[in-house]
Amino acid sequence: MIFLPLLIALPLFSAFVIPLLSKLWKPFAPVIGNITTFVLFIFSLYGIAAIQGFPMLVYKFGNWPPPIGIIFSFDAFSAFMVFVISIIVFSGALFATKYLNHYTGQWKFWTLYMLLTTGLMGISVTGDLFNMFVWIEISAIASYALVSFGIEAEELEASLKYMVMGEIAGMTLLLAIALIYAKTSTLNLADIALSFQTIQYSKFYWSILALLLFAFSVKAALVPFHFWLPDAHPAAPAPISSLLSGVFIKVLGVYTSARFIFNIFGLTRENAPFFFNILVGIGLLSIVYAGITALSQKDYKRLLGFSTISQVGYIMLGLGIGNFYGIAGAVLYILAHGISKALLFLTSGSVVYVTGERNIEKLGGLGESMPTTAWSFRFGALSLIGLPPLIGFFAKFLIALGAIKQGFLWLAIVAIGFSGVTLGYLLKIENNVYLKKNGVEAKEAPFLMRVAMVFLVILLLVLGIGYKPLMDFVIQPATDALLRGTEYINLILGGI
Repeated sequence: MIFLPLLIALPLFSAFVIPLLSKLWKPFAPVIGNITTFVLFIFSLYGIAAIQGFPMLVYKFGNWPPPIGIIFSFDAFSAFMVFVISIIVFSGALFATKYLNHYTGQWKFWTLYMLLTTGLMGISVTGDLFNMFVWIEISAIASYALVSFGIEAEELEASLKYMVMGEIAGMTLLLAIALIYAKTSTLNLADIALSFQTIQYSKFYWSILALLLFAFSVKAALVPFHFWLPDAHPAAPAPISSLLSGVFIKVLGVYTSARFIFNIFGLTRENAPFFFNILVGIGLLSIVYAGITALSQKDYKRLLGFSTISQVGYIMLGLGIGNFYGIAGAVLYILAHGISKALLFLTSGSVVYVTGERNIEKLGGLGESMPTTAWSFRFGALSLIGLPPLIGFFAKFLIALGAIKQGFLWLAIVAIGFSGVTLGYLLKIENNVYLKKNGVEAKEAPFLMRVAMVFLVILLLVLGIGYKPLMDFVIQPATDALLRGTEYINLILGGI
């Protein structure tokens, strides 16, 4: 299990090495960044293989048993999130290698990028509540700096708004942690879950859940806590927009929410139908409001930002449906949307890199001059819409099936129907940027930027065509890890 601490140690070590070695040779920064993220991708594949047949792997620091010692807990849901993170950070690093030619102080970017990666990995494998808060803050603070990396007025303003909202969520989470510790005298997640079984459905229990749901909803940019995202994502460099939309908000908002709801609080639709209806409502509100708002946007990246809010609503909708199909669809959509939206933001980065323009009404004709970028956008868009055999189709199908199985036929109709809205705002980009004639003169993006996009396109196709093994070896085990509920307690504490 030595690979578990390496998931954190490797990017953290790289973050400290990059400033030192970059003094000797500037290209050290992107070289170290790309090697680190590629190794993490290999580790993520190993993690998926290692967890097969095991409900939980526990790494005990100093060999101290939980809840006394600090642990990393690694189940199929953790393995899944590490896999998603590694895909997005690797493709973003590859893309950033050439994209950052427009920026100075590149080693600072790579140091922050490695710290952001460290935080995301830490959140996914930690078994300790306060350490989770620390990893959340490390990744959040790094993201604030990366959003403002270009130091233009727009970027600084967006970063400030993002930081204020992010730290409101962070302080709310810290308050919840303080109250939990005061009540349970422990910070181990499994031990907290054990203590909560004695106070289940009390006022304190629901109050803590409300604080956590608020904090994680802000991090996930769910409506009505979303207004920081449409400014932050367009302002950030394209690889960071890709990372923020593709995986960051899902780890800090969705993964944490799911882990607490199912494994710590032990909630199910059967024992807490009202709460799960709230999740459905939040998801539905995000899908509808952000999807409609995206239709009126003219900024390439801002449109994709509102699209992210809408699409994360589908994930929350699946969790709120609460049965196997709904949760499996939500888990699969974390992966499908992560790859698709990361790809779409990278295409926006290619367009901005070549033309310097984000207003889609001032662009045009790029389908002929930038064919790789254009076709990458089309594959990402088709997956987001839900066209078979791309992976996005299977995720939306499972969510709709879950709604029907739960008796929410109207919900399935709305969810499928709003794929038409998704088609509408993505066609707006396709028509204005890639199909319209007499546009700007441009040439294709640099080779490494195209490689990053093609890598994600291949994944969309391979994972869609290989849906059955993906479901059997990755998605179903991750879903089962959530549906096991508070069995999470015994898997961690049972060996004491």
